[in-house]
Amino acid sequence: MITHIKIQDFAIINLLDVDFHPGLNVITGETGAGKSIIIEAISTALGSRADTSYVRTGKDKAVIQLTLDTADPQSQAFFEENGIAADDESVIRREITKSGKSVCRINGDIVPVSLLNRFCRGLADIHGQYDHQSLLNADNHIHLLDSFGGPEIRKVLQTTSDIFQQYTDCSRTLSQLRSSLADAQRQRDFMSFELDEIQSVKPVIGEDEELAQRIELLRNSQHIYEELSAAYEILYGQESSAVSQLSAVMHHLSEVSSFSPQISAFSDQSADAYYQMEDMAEQLRHFKETLTFSPEELEEAYKRMDLLDGLKRKHGGSLQSVLAYAKETEQALSRIDNADAEIEQLSRNLSVYAEQMTLASRRLTALRQAAAETMSQRINSELLELNFQNACFLVDFKKTEKTVFTAHGVDVVEFLMSTNKGESPKPLAKVASGGELSRIMLAMKRILGDLDYIPTLIFDEIDSGISGITASIVGKKLLQIAQNHQVLCITHLPQIASCGGHHYKIQKSEQEESTVSTVVPLDEDERVDEIARLLGGINITETTLKSARELLSLSGAQAGV
Repeated sequence: MITHIKIQDFAIINLLDVDFHPGLNVITGETGAGKSIIIEAISTALGSRADTSYVRTGKDKAVIQLTLDTADPQSQAFFEENGIAADDESVIRREITKSGKSVCRINGDIVPVSLLNRFCRGLADIHGQYDHQSLLNADNHIHLLDSFGGPEIRKVLQTTSDIFQQYTDCSRTLSQLRSSLADAQRQRDFMSFELDEIQSVKPVIGEDEELAQRIELLRNSQHIYEELSAAYEILYGQESSAVSQLSAVMHHLSEVSSFSPQISAFSDQSADAYYQMEDMAEQLRHFKETLTFSPEELEEAYKRMDLLDGLKRKHGGSLQSVLAYAKETEQALSRIDNADAEIEQLSRNLSVYAEQMTLASRRLTALRQAAAETMSQRINSELLELNFQNACFLVDFKKTEKTVFTAHGVDVVEFLMSTNKGESPKPLAKVASGGELSRIMLAMKRILGDLDYIPTLIFDEIDSGISGITASIVGKKLLQIAQNHQVLCITHLPQIASCGGHHYKIQKSEQEESTVSTVVPLDEDERVDEIARLLGGINITETTLKSARELLSLSGAQAGV
């Protein structure tokens, strides 16, 4: 519910600061005073398109701020879901600069206009003389009917939606499999060739590195052999070899090691060095003797390396990626080989889901048809009260050539209406009279309004095209709607204005070189004067004042006050 609105530098509004209340709030004023501008400002604050032309001349920006009662669980859940600071009272602020920049805030947090719009769709619904899109759009009719049908329809609808999700998932998987299979069949021979190529080589991770070392060794084997031989000769192959000389050192030290701990340590170190050198000499000899140069082995190593390098170039640059590709290709070929069985299983599943959808949709249709009959009776009763003597409202279930499953079943629903005797029912969008549209919308809001849980309904001159008794009836209907909603209604009819629990007047005045509009709440005497103005125009007499008091008294009795 909107508890307060503040508008600054918006069109001809300099500064407007006013409280609104539960129940029916009516707004009146002279033609051109700016009544619709207030609705436009509220609409902008609620997330509609921001127009820079609304920035007041000479000002840098326009600001609209709404204070809302958002203690309801739905609003609190929205705040939590979107990470917005939540409170029982919330503030929406919209700023529009003359440069075209628009800033939206909810409780101080800057939010995208799309999120603001989504949030506000559950807070307020604005209806103008030609602004009945939610009711005129046939796509919405099935949702309104389902809401009217209550928990039983919602339960079956949820079941239908769940089955439809399984049906569409299965259908999509089957379609993708068939499409990919057609492509895969064309590529199968090539994939088999590549897999055979890899499997014939049988690469091993790390093999390329070991092979590179072996090639390097084979290429330099003659040089390596010569150097190893020279080293061995120095260590062991001569009379004065390093080993024999170190043996002599070890002998001399051992002869005197008992005379000093230090000499004993030297003796031990020389012995360790002798045995290590002797061991190294033996290993050099063995390695030297096993080292051979084989052009054939080198050639084979080169060929093996070429095979490995070729695979690496094709499949990712490493033997790990080559083996990973081989595994993926093997799995892909397995899927192709088993695709027929998978397609057959998916097709069976799809048939089962289609049968389940058919059964659920039939149940849903039966419930909808029963709800449609009840809805039509109630709306026709409301229309009769709204002075439609020969009106007929009905819910049409369209027949289609081909059954198309949706999350809502198979029904295509549209609201039809005839307003004159003998006329065939037509879509609501083709009901020509603006006054008739206003009353039809009121009847539907009276029946459906409690189902959409929108706390605030705003009516902008919904009374256009009606007068007299019909206007009084419309005022009564607005009072009935206001029992469960906050209603803001701009009107020019005294019969409707007199029904308001709170009455506001829009006044336009000239200040220096500009024109400004403002809204003021009316007390009891001021309200009598305003109703009298609506009844009699410029010439307000005692008779019109008396009529205004009587009208207010009658409306108060209707409202139960």
